Amino acid sequence: MGDSIFNCCYVPPHPPGDREPPRTRRAEIMASISNDKRFLIFFDFDETIVDETSDDIVVQAAPGQYLPGWLKDTYQPGRYNEYMQRVLAYLAEQGVTESDIRNVMEKMPATPGMITLFQFLRTRPQQDFEVVLVSDANTFFIESWLRRAGARQLFHRIFTNPATFNKDGRLVMRPFHSHDCPRCPDNMCKQVVVRDYVARRTQERGRPYQRVFYVGDGANDFCPAHSLGPRDVAFPRRDFPMHRLITEIHEAMPGEFKAVTVPWVNAEEVVQRLRRHVVE
Repeated sequence: MGDSIFNCCYVPPHPPGDREPPRTRRAEIMASISNDKRFLIFFDFDETIVDETSDDIVVQAAPGQYLPGWLKDTYQPGRYNEYMQRVLAYLAEQGVTESDIRNVMEKMPATPGMITLFQFLRTRPQQDFEVVLVSDANTFFIESWLRRAGARQLFHRIFTNPATFNKDGRLVMRPFHSHDCPRCPDNMCKQVVVRDYVARRTQERGRPYQRVFYVGDGANDFCPAHSLGPRDVAFPRRDFPMHRLITEIHEAMPGEFKAVTVPWVNAEEVVQRLRRHVVE
């Protein structure tokens, strides 16, 4: 990724992946997030921030850069998190180290224009954007890439599946939460995360955000975007599943999807739209 794109020093407010910190600790975390932010922007990670799927890229750390057929055959729809736990266990059994996994994560390319978007968000006045990441990847994959890119300090919160290395050197991943949404994988419904976060922050701030933005690509990004209001903006990556699902619901049920929809190919298109809103 080259040198850091950011120069300021920053200590992350808390380890990402916490389902919910203890109340006293959560109060400290939230106190570190300024309540004068005008806008809230959510990002997905895989194929949104990075131009790959981290769960696929980790296979490059395996011997021969492939997984055996018997392992791939254990995947069951809707239970991808459990499948990845088996993949990570296999990698550990094959002698793949923490450093090996970090190295392949750090090499993932950013999506076109994403670094420009990050620079735009960082250079805006402090009261403009509260930036949150919501991903079905895991803490280690995400932290590895963000820190190598110098972008970790941009994110106030990261919601994803917790993952830590145990004493045997195996990366152990746990599900983020449980939920009742029939559309989403068992381990994470991003709409639950987004809806709860917006509600909690609105209460803590004593007022709503001017607008909420959501930048994503996948089918599991459609679910949280569906909860946005008419003043909010969904940024689906053009021709990816999130965009197709939004297009389908617009055609089948006009007015059901309330947010303004702005598809993008290059994240600089997101920057152009955000520039319009910050002068409101």
